[in-house]
Amino acid sequence: MAEREFDNYLARSGATLEGSRYTAYLAVTPRRHGFPMYFAICENRSFRDKGVAETAAAKALADMIGLEEDGTPIFPEGYTGFNDDKPTDAE
Repeated sequence: MAEREFDNYLARSGATLEGSRYTAYLAVTPRRHGFPMYFAICENRSFRDKGVAETAAAKALADMIGLEEDGTPIFPEGYTGFNDDKPTDAE
């Protein structure tokens, strides 16, 4: 689990078991009062290993550029969370 501090929120990454697969998530908790909000990360991806899911969530937390006023994560334009935008050697 990784975490980042923001002015009004604390954001943590993690993974949870759903059926036979793990889901990567971000939990954003208000500093003063309120309940945490959970955001599934890499929803189009299935993780069989908890460590891999946790790593994906931690990467997403690091890649975040900030939070909206309501605590919703902000990612760079076009961000997918995957390393699929790297050029390949095939021509």
